[in-house]
Amino acid sequence: MHQNARHPGRRPRPTLLVNTALAGTLLAFAVGGDAADMTADGELTDPSPDRIQAGAPPEAGESTSDQAGPSQLSPHLLVPDRAANARLATSMLGLPTGPDARLSVSVLALDSGRTASFGSQRFDTASIVKVNVLAALLLKAQDEDRGLSAEERERAELMIRQSDNAATDALWWLIGGSTGLNEANARLGLTATVPGAGGHWGLTQTTSADQLALLRAVYAPDSPLEPASQDYLRGLMGSVVDGQRWGISAAADAGGDDLAGFGLKNGWLPRSETGLWDVNSIGWVSSGGHDYLVAVVSDGHSDQQTGIAAVEWAAQRAVQSLAEDAAPVT
Repeated sequence: MHQNARHPGRRPRPTLLVNTALAGTLLAFAVGGDAADMTADGELTDPSPDRIQAGAPPEAGESTSDQAGPSQLSPHLLVPDRAANARLATSMLGLPTGPDARLSVSVLALDSGRTASFGSQRFDTASIVKVNVLAALLLKAQDEDRGLSAEERERAELMIRQSDNAATDALWWLIGGSTGLNEANARLGLTATVPGAGGHWGLTQTTSADQLALLRAVYAPDSPLEPASQDYLRGLMGSVVDGQRWGISAAADAGGDDLAGFGLKNGWLPRSETGLWDVNSIGWVSSGGHDYLVAVVSDGHSDQQTGIAAVEWAAQRAVQSLAEDAAPVT
């Protein structure tokens, strides 16, 4: 069983290497548009999703309706921004990471519908799949014309706020496992996500673009999730425990310190065969008076802190690529 370290407070940044070869390769994909789908070479060998130390459980019951989140969302069409793609690709030439790492990021400006992306490969989800599991559970409850039971709520809140794996195991089978996730994803707009086999939900594979589609189902009005279901999921993502607030939150105005400016779910997984780390982060941030959805997926990091630093760096550059009349990130 893997056990991940927590990260209280602001962390010292590790000294990182610039992976010019990786950035150069992905630059071609980002500038040229969507590339053919690629998956990691080799066979997945680690059967365990990421494991964490859970703290005191949150109180059961309804999430409060005044959780932080985007206040004004309008239906919109997605608008791929070629100039933003080029800006993002150029900035990612300085991607701080090691020689074995891969990373992909997608971003959406909720007010304009403009999008930018970098990379199109599939990555293991680790615990970011928990948002997908809860979205599937909420769809199931909607179809049955009911709210979540007290037990379902308790497990959902442990799963998102604390990244509890035992709660996820139970809800994974409740939604119907891989079959249930596939059925939900067909409605949620995820087209490239492959559920982990044999109950290994942490080895579900996905793309940053698919994670952006999932986030739209949570944060945008044109969603198969009912408003109450969206509010519930947003509330949980906006109240994750201290120590798990890193990642895309670095792109928020408060730089990850103010829960009012972001909602997220992170995932991390050390691979037993290589000793390298998968590190992912998805969610919503407020920056410069605008709301953004950001999804960063990555693997091949030498350690968790190095992966976190790379994910945060990429999230900042992704938001900056769509920001108008804003100073460059340094």
